Amino acid sequence: MTSIVNRMAPTLTGSVSRACSERIRELRESGGLVHYACRDVSALRRDASERDRDTILRPAFVRDGEKILHMPAYNRLNGKTQVFSFRPDDDITRRGLHEQLVGRVARDIGRALGLNLDLIEAIALGHDVGHTPFGHAGERFLNEVFHERTGRWFFHNVQSVRVLDVIYGRHLQTLDGGIFHNGEFEQQVFETSGLNGFDTFDRVVKGCWESGEEAIGRLRPMTLEGCVVRVSDIIAYVGKDRQDAIRAGLVDESAFDDGLGGAYNAWALSAFVADVVENSVGRTNVAMSEEGFAELRRAKRENYEKIYRSSEVNSDFAGPVQELFSVVYEHELDALREGSEDSAVFRHHIQPLVRHLSYYGRSYDWESDPDQCVCDFISSMTDDYFVATCERLLPQARGLFPARSYFEGTDACGRAGAVRV
Repeated sequence: MTSIVNRMAPTLTGSVSRACSERIRELRESGGLVHYACRDVSALRRDASERDRDTILRPAFVRDGEKILHMPAYNRLNGKTQVFSFRPDDDITRRGLHEQLVGRVARDIGRALGLNLDLIEAIALGHDVGHTPFGHAGERFLNEVFHERTGRWFFHNVQSVRVLDVIYGRHLQTLDGGIFHNGEFEQQVFETSGLNGFDTFDRVVKGCWESGEEAIGRLRPMTLEGCVVRVSDIIAYVGKDRQDAIRAGLVDESAFDDGLGGAYNAWALSAFVADVVENSVGRTNVAMSEEGFAELRRAKRENYEKIYRSSEVNSDFAGPVQELFSVVYEHELDALREGSEDSAVFRHHIQPLVRHLSYYGRSYDWESDPDQCVCDFISSMTDDYFVATCERLLPQARGLFPARSYFEGTDACGRAGAVRV
């Protein structure tokens, strides 16, 4: 139970009722999963090879989680923006930490509900592996050039599924949780979809590429584990992004209506988790109370007003930087057309993937859809790699990216003060 009081939601205390506590205790003492949890035996895979056979030591979703951790795409998340780009501050959240935070929140909820924690962890670890450099700004920029060229829409959750499925090959339930995680669409109640096979799933994915938000706004996970990750995504970032904004100097502790400042993160982790558990335990959906949902929406809306839409965040991505996504896209596409095997798209993207997939008897089909290949490559880039690419192609690009020092605001001895020149 949290001792922090949020004046905007005073009844959300971080505790659960006695009846809820007893239900959780019964689930834990039984030592098993609730009957509507997703079991390992239900795991569906496109290619049921002996190599990926479920074992007593490494059940299906344990294997998914472990393999995601070893993917280059996962490793690169540590070099990708969560909210703030060009910040020389190692304590500001990067996307790799965000995935771990989502997993931590989701496991807390899933354990209380008697769900499959291995599946929850796999979904959480993989849900953002298709994200672009520079967070949602980079996602918008890549979508603009990709859509202009192909008529298709780029969204990071759909790309995450492409990485996990087409490129690396995970179980359907992990893929499903990844595409349906989208933390931009909050809901009070999450119902499962009833999806039960790759044929339907493939139609859903195709619809997302072709219709964009029209299709994505209707997505629902096939498992309760996927529902838990989806709500946990918002819970994990709504307070943490506030802490990062305060640390970055964008806002101060007194800027928020609830009066909690950075302490909101601790309040949110306790209060929202308890609210979800209280309203979901013993049920076949994942839900929040009306007050809990209203507060989550309020806090997210306030983040947009004071953080995400601020001139400070948007100024990191002035028009010339946005145009560089088109420059990089066209350059890599030209390299594919010319078959230039010394180019970065071949040496750093295609060749490593082909080599990796050959170990498993699989291939990376880049020739049939060069635009998709370029999209795969750019979305896989870290912030620093994208900047280095731009500076290599256009020396004048060096002046477009904000240059900030670790030592701004300190003297030569590391004490707070004026910068010496």
